[in-house]
Formats: sequence, structure tokens, C-alpha cells
Amino acid sequence: MTSRKILVPLATVLAAGTVAVGSGATFTSATNNTLSAVTSGTLAQSNSKDQAAIFGLENLKPGDTVNGYLSVTNTGSLPAKFSLTEVSSVNGFTGSNLTLKITNTTTNTQVYSGTFGGLTDGAKNDLGTVAPGAVNAYTFQVTLAPTTDNADQGKTAGAVYTWDSVQLDGQTTDQR
Repeated sequence: MTSRKILVPLATVLAAGTVAVGSGATFTSATNNTLSAVTSGTLAQSNSKDQAAIFGLENLKPGDTVNGYLSVTNTGSLPAKFSLTEVSSVNGFTGSNLTLKITNTTTNTQVYSGTFGGLTDGAKNDLGTVAPGAVNAYTFQVTLAPTTDNADQGKTAGAVYTWDSVQLDGQTTDQR
């Protein structure tokens, strides 16, 4: 009977151990992340005189100056590099009798000063980086020299301009 008293509890312990190991009971834990997403920015601009002349004056005489004004706004959500391109130009006036001065009046920066049509057609002129929502005002000042003689009577000049914006170089953002 003594061996029976020892075997019954021993068999019970072994059976319980087998059930515990055999049941596959384990501790578990889980975590979740909310939706991970990205959204691209936008690159856009507005021009207060889009598809219109910046300046125009008929019957210009020696010593006259015409000022044209416009504003360019970065309406996108991204900062961008802005540039001004003289797409095409014609200047029938003699030498440097007709001059053009382009000034960013927001930053008080001179963009160009020289003979009308003197910007290289098709070349982009860097205007710097413009933050989203920033407005830059520009003045185009055209002057016919007071010393202009009769040879420039009835002459014309004109130019077409394009404002461009290009995204800044890509960058890496680490979020830990």
C-alpha cells in the first residue's frame, strides 16, 4: 500500500505536468499602429497679371518712364525656387536708348538693369527660394533716354516673360 500511496500522487503530478505542457499555454502580447500615411505637397503660383501685359505706353517721348507692377505668389504648400525668363524680345530703339530695370520691391533686390531686351532670351534668371504663401512684388521700369534723337521716332519694343517655380531638392526625414 505504501508504494500505492507514492505512485498515485506521483502519477497525478506527472499527468498535470503533461496536461500543462501539452496544452501549449503561453503568454502573448500585441501592439498596433494607426494608419501610417504620407501626402505629397503642391507646387503652384499666381501672377497678378497672368496672361496680361506688365506695362504698355504709347507715344513715349525722350525722358519718359513707364512703371509696370505685378505680384507673384507661391500658392503651393512647398517652398520653391522661382525664376524669371525673358521668352522673347524685340527692341527697335538705337543702342541703349531704351532701358529696363526689374526690381523685387519686397526684398529690395535688383533683378536686372540694362538695355531693354538685354536679358538672354530663354535663360532663367534666379529669383531665390520663395516660401509657401509668400508674395513678391516686382516693378518693371522702362525709360527712354532724354538724349534720344529723331532716329528713334516711331520705334517699338516688346518682351514676353515667364515666371517659373521648381521644387527644392528632396530630403530625408527621420521619425523615430
